[in-house]
Amino acid sequence: MAAGSSCTIVEYFGGDDGYRCGYCKNEKGNFSHGMWSHAMTVQDYQDLIDRGWRRSGKYVYKPIMNKTCCPQYTIRCHALNFQPSKTHKKILKKMSKFLSKGEMPTEQGDGEPMDSSRTLGKETCAPIYTILVSNNSIYSLSPSHPLFLFPFFSRSPSLSSPSGVGADPGRPLCRKAKELRKARRLQKDQKRQVGGGVPVSATSIPTTPVQLNQPKALEEFINESLPDSPLHRLEVRLVRSNPPSSQFKASFDASYQVYKLYQMAIHHDPPDKPTESQFRRFLCDSPLEMETPPDGPAAGYGSFHQQYWLDGRIVAVGVVDILPTCVSSVYLYYHPDFASLSLGSYSALREVAFTRQLQKQSPKLCFYYLGFYIHSCNKMRYKGQYQPSDLLCPETYVFVPIECCIPSLEQNHYARFNQDPDAVGYLKVLSRSHIMIHTHTLLSLFYLCPALLTVQFFVRVLYQHTHSFKLFLPHPTLLPPLPCL
Repeated sequence: MAAGSSCTIVEYFGGDDGYRCGYCKNEKGNFSHGMWSHAMTVQDYQDLIDRGWRRSGKYVYKPIMNKTCCPQYTIRCHALNFQPSKTHKKILKKMSKFLSKGEMPTEQGDGEPMDSSRTLGKETCAPIYTILVSNNSIYSLSPSHPLFLFPFFSRSPSLSSPSGVGADPGRPLCRKAKELRKARRLQKDQKRQVGGGVPVSATSIPTTPVQLNQPKALEEFINESLPDSPLHRLEVRLVRSNPPSSQFKASFDASYQVYKLYQMAIHHDPPDKPTESQFRRFLCDSPLEMETPPDGPAAGYGSFHQQYWLDGRIVAVGVVDILPTCVSSVYLYYHPDFASLSLGSYSALREVAFTRQLQKQSPKLCFYYLGFYIHSCNKMRYKGQYQPSDLLCPETYVFVPIECCIPSLEQNHYARFNQDPDAVGYLKVLSRSHIMIHTHTLLSLFYLCPALLTVQFFVRVLYQHTHSFKLFLPHPTLLPPLPCL
């Protein structure tokens, strides 16, 4: 479906009543606007998340920031400029060690990585991540089959030396691998110079800061040069969930079983609660229309499941939306037996790399959205470690570097990040004449679907496109308040 060939239809539910907060457990402190999305274009959803909205299944909600007990700020990472931290590198090495030697870490992993609370009786969306792995080459993205990216092999056990009992105090300190590579390169250049009659001098080798200090890219850490015969083989498949692809249908039961185990072990749900219908409603149903424009990624836009296959079975699944300017994480669930592998953080790193890969096909797609950042919840602060990242100002709807926002959040749960006192959040609204042009179209819509014509559900045209228009509700609390119209 080409971009702009459909419209967005939503039904507003209101936000006057307080509900239980999944973060601080306040029984009546969670306030948010909510609407049911019958259909939504990817550009409309992109616009909504850039104004503080998120989806959970087909339910789309926006916290009332100055009223809710735990304000939730949209956070995004600049994927192209991302550099893994020391902690991130350890997580990647931990996975590599497991794949190569089969050693499962004894310490507990990073636990639940995403927003898993429930809002308005519905599960709120929670970030996820992932990408794709295969044998020994980087495959091109294709919408016709699961995607394979960034080979990730493990080191052969035969090449691994047994673990020792500690450092030998009589031996010199180990040098970093980077330093050893520099020394070998320097020796090689010196030998080449001697053979050519050039005077040997360490200072004669031109070394620029870029050459010596260029940090390793994320892909280099992920795509380590490892043998082709690992003890365990990891593969990640990208399958479209809406409309469901044949690969999604074939693996549905296996994926659901992993979700059920995850909910019972991590969220302590009773065995009869994670039903198949709940799984479909929460993580499979999506209002986003599939779009495959010529200037977009080969996989197209829309909702996907990224399935982690270990030795032929699913061990983790990420839910993700691919949008015009970002990859938006929705949720991650995994087999509890692999919790110590820090799959939440690991898959987030893979998701950042996935965004960078998609950007090569669609230049505008350069951000990685991790859902909501909640500074008052310590378990959610890890999202700020994916730098550089921004938080969305809840009043002016501009993104501000997170390091500029933290001081304000240390003082108050709710804060305005834009320091310009005159800045406001603008919203383009069409005139009445533009709305009347489409009266016949709206009447035709309600004739075909009269159930949508209720007291609560009325529509307003916000933007006009070539062959479509966006439909929203005129309820005054649907959109952020404006100083004047």
